[in-house]
Order: sequence, then C-alpha cells, then structure tokens
Amino acid sequence: MDYPFELGPIRPVDEADSLLIRTTRGCPWNRCDFCVNFKSSPFSLRHIDDIKKDIDAAADYFDGHPFRRCFLQDGDSLIMKTGKVIEILDYLKHHFPTLEIISSYGRAQSMIKKSLPELKELCQAGLNLLYCGMESGSDRVLQSINKGVTAADIISAGVQAKEAGMQLSEFIILGLGGVSLWREHARETAKVLNAINPDKIRVLTIGIKPGSALEEKWKNGSYVLQTEEEIIEEQQVLVSHLDDSITSHYANHHGVDLLLEARGQLPDEKSKLLAILGRFLDLSKEDKHNFILGRRLGMYQRLDDLQNHSLFNAVDEKMRNLGHPHAGELESLFHSLRSRIV
Repeated sequence: MDYPFELGPIRPVDEADSLLIRTTRGCPWNRCDFCVNFKSSPFSLRHIDDIKKDIDAAADYFDGHPFRRCFLQDGDSLIMKTGKVIEILDYLKHHFPTLEIISSYGRAQSMIKKSLPELKELCQAGLNLLYCGMESGSDRVLQSINKGVTAADIISAGVQAKEAGMQLSEFIILGLGGVSLWREHARETAKVLNAINPDKIRVLTIGIKPGSALEEKWKNGSYVLQTEEEIIEEQQVLVSHLDDSITSHYANHHGVDLLLEARGQLPDEKSKLLAILGRFLDLSKEDKHNFILGRRLGMYQRLDDLQNHSLFNAVDEKMRNLGHPHAGELESLFHSLRSRIV
C-alpha cells in the first residue's frame, strides 16, 4: 500500500496498529553483528519541516481515525535534539489529539546522553514509551556482537528513563551468546533486568540473517549456534534468575520464538512461565522435534496442539518426508526456517 508520507522498514510487534511517523532514517550505530535492517541505508536525521509535512499528510490520509498509539521511526529518535523532538510531539498531538502513547526505539547510548530533566520534559511532552534493544546483560556477549554499550550503560539508561516517568520495554535475544556463553548470557541478562525492572521484557530467538557479521562468525566457527532445545534451557535459566521483586510483563511475542505461550506478569506468573518451559523440555525427543517442526512451519501455536492427532500426524508425515535426517541436519532446517521470519 502506498502512503502519501514516508515510512521506515521496521516497528516493534506491539506497534502493529499504531500510527507510524518517520523522524530518522536508519540506525545511528548500525554495527551490531546480528542486524541487517539498515546495512544498505546510511543514518540521517530528517528535517523537522519534512516530518511536519508527513504528519499533515497522515492526518489528511487517516481523516480523523482515533489512533491511541504512535511509533516514531526508525532506529533511534532520541538522538535528535530534545527541543526538536518536543516540537514534533506537540505538532503530532495537535493533529492526532486521541494519542495516549507515543513511543520510539531508544538506544542506551542515546538515552544516557540525555539528562534526567530532558527525559522528563520529553515524557511530559508525550514521548512516554521507549523500546530498548539491550539484547544481553553480559559485557562479554555485548562486546562479541559489537553492541557498542556496556551492561552498566544499559542499567543507567533504563533506570533514568523509568525515573523520568517513561514506560520501558527491553528486548532480549535468546541464543546470542551461542554455545560458549549461553549460561553467562542468561544469568547476566537477568541481573541487568533485576536492576532496571522494566515495564516489559520481550524475548526474541536468534535467527542468523544472511549478510550479517554474525553469519560470518557462524561460518568460520567462532560462533556456535545452540539447538532449539538448548535455547529453551537458556530461557529457563534466565527466568529462574529474575528476582521475585521484579514486576515486568514477560513475553515471547514474536513469530521467531518457539513457545509463544510463555508469557505472563511477574512475579505472580513466574512459576507458570517455568512450567511451560519445563513442559517442553520434558517431552520425548521425537515429540520435541515434531513440535519444533510444526511451529517452524506455522502448523502449531501452542504445546497443547501436540494433542491434536490430525495435526500431529500431518507434521509427522512431513518429518518422514525429510528422510529421517540426523540431529544436526534437523537443527539446520529448524534454524533456516526460523531465520526467514521477519
């Protein structure tokens, strides 16, 4: 669909029904090993007059649609000068008076460059939700993927954003530490999340994208990918190390995740989360493989789907058609299917 205003290529899953307004193009860092979203597009700040023209065009196009949410694209609107962001927020709210939540990605490095009074001013002006791709709480993992920030930076940025009154959603990438660092990745990530206590914890599962720096490391053996089962074990360690004082909403919420049903409000539903992860790990090897293939083909949504005999048999037939591949071939297939999910 063609729109009479500029749109960027990505948005968070939670912003599926939101108004999208592009304030920047690309990502100001654009060096993370796992990411290919902006490899061909250099970062630039859009001129405020062009952003206002897009807001005008969006208001005409949507003709009074009562949007509750707006997401500011692309990778990091916080890198803009505070006064310009506030000017955009004021203009946006004038044209879309029903907005209740205005959000943006917020890279930790950009967040800590804003003073607490600046973040409070932005929040009061309407920017009240930030999505932060912390990815890991392990300094060794962060360094290995060229994230450009430390765990201390992530904690400082998150604590300050919350103190400013903003909602905060932290993204974690399961499997990012690979076979060598998975336990450290899980434990240190839990430690950082405990220090921040974000409003939301959103976990994603690693899918190595063609053309990424991580793909090169995978090919030369310096990064060894975990199995689907091992990634669930990693998530089990992560959840078990979250403090009982944490009040975040935790969710596997992207199609790339194996167990989409593993979501709940902490701390009350921590035991439910661990039970779901444990239920998968307790399956027989054959049922694990059946469920993974069914999920990766979009045939299953929940573990209970294994009890649907017609579905189970349909997936089992597809497994037989693969010619009884060995475990390594199966994991390569599972990863290939997973990495295609956008």
